[in-house]
Amino acid sequence: MNEEQIIKSLAALAHQVRLRVFRALVVAGTEGLTPSVLAEQLGVASTALSFHLKELVNAGLVTQERISRNLIYRADFAQMNSVLGYLTENCCAGTDCGQSEAACCPSPNSDGC
Repeated sequence: MNEEQIIKSLAALAHQVRLRVFRALVVAGTEGLTPSVLAEQLGVASTALSFHLKELVNAGLVTQERISRNLIYRADFAQMNSVLGYLTENCCAGTDCGQSEAACCPSPNSDGC
């Protein structure tokens, strides 16, 4: 992952609503959520939510899938883990600092977790 991608991801998360949306999608896991469920959970107007979801999708942190008439949004765990990995890559100058590897799996045994 290059610096430009990291900056784009961090910039997308540097907004209160987008951060809340992303965290809700992380909690939802691979099931994902529809915009209407997200709007209700977070108390965000659907028009504003649409803008924030677009920003998260453009940053590569969220995926969008159309199923019938519904859009399902999901956190992109691989992208999230890449950002975390980039940020912690040289933790403690390469010495053991007692921290476990920063990673999140959407569900046990997926993607090698």
